[in-house]
Amino acid sequence: MASNSIVYTRGGELAEIMKRRIAIIDGAMGTMIQRYKLGEADYRGQRFADHPKDVKGNNELLQLVKPEVLHEIHSQYLAAGADVIETNTFGATSIAQEDYGLAHLAREMNVEAARIARACADAHATPGHPRFVAGALGPTPRTASISPDVNDPGARNVHFDELRAAYREQAQGLLEGGADLFLVETIFDTLNAKAAIFALDELMEETGERLPVIVSGTVTDASGRILSGQTVTAFWHSVRHARPLAIGLNCALGAALMRPYIEELAKVAADTFVSCYPNAGLPNPMSDTGFDETPEVTGSLMEEFARAGFLNLAGGCCGTTPAHIAEIAKRVGTYRPRGVHDPLFSNLVAA
Repeated sequence: MASNSIVYTRGGELAEIMKRRIAIIDGAMGTMIQRYKLGEADYRGQRFADHPKDVKGNNELLQLVKPEVLHEIHSQYLAAGADVIETNTFGATSIAQEDYGLAHLAREMNVEAARIARACADAHATPGHPRFVAGALGPTPRTASISPDVNDPGARNVHFDELRAAYREQAQGLLEGGADLFLVETIFDTLNAKAAIFALDELMEETGERLPVIVSGTVTDASGRILSGQTVTAFWHSVRHARPLAIGLNCALGAALMRPYIEELAKVAADTFVSCYPNAGLPNPMSDTGFDETPEVTGSLMEEFARAGFLNLAGGCCGTTPAHIAEIAKRVGTYRPRGVHDPLFSNLVAA
């Protein structure tokens, strides 16, 4: 049905790959940055030497002061077999950067992060193995659906239009820097996600660019719900109107605990691809990565997901490393991707 066709101006080849095989997305950025043991002076560099607030831990500053760190991390994930690498922009919104007094740098952070990832992806791409840059849009530290004050359920510290504007600015920077797709990830509040989706659609309508959008939620505990209260099925129906290239789950849980929820999503989201990038198990301060699963354990769990037919896009979140991604790529590579049963995905076109 031609009326259902989506013409992507960038990133459309990823859809074709996910029809043929399970594609691979990279692993944790924060886990890898921690290995560099950067101090306050490293995060400041010369440019921010006199900034009045502490900035250690503001990983989004690294694209401005230590881009070589990001080059190395992206390159390691690409060498491990990642088809898709995420920009270092999880917290690169003006809302998130307010805590550091750096909200005015949000767009620059996104442009530079996308440029770094773009250069790395292009350096590793071959005609037979294209690589893609996912512009990462994180959840922000504020939620539009949940009160920050237990004594006032109606209180809010952010509103939809504020979120929309912040996400719009972020997406503009990612687009300018060369992202192939947008990844709205680690969603714990569906209303935040809707603001991001609205901003993306608004931006693409105005620019004439049409990039794939992947939406990934976070089930926070054994309730099987995201923090704002929706089940996985309800979450899918809340964002389905955006016609995402893929819907998925990431973070909060390791693969073993995530299994029933990714299975549920694979069943209900019949008309789109499914992504999954869990944590490396549970937090473990005694391990090198801060989490308890070795690459072999995470890889074997993801292999079981692939065998069960749940996956189109697989990778890792907190605690995962290039070794985890290499193991996942090896383990899932022998299995067919999950089938998608909708005419929309037989008519995807890369311009």
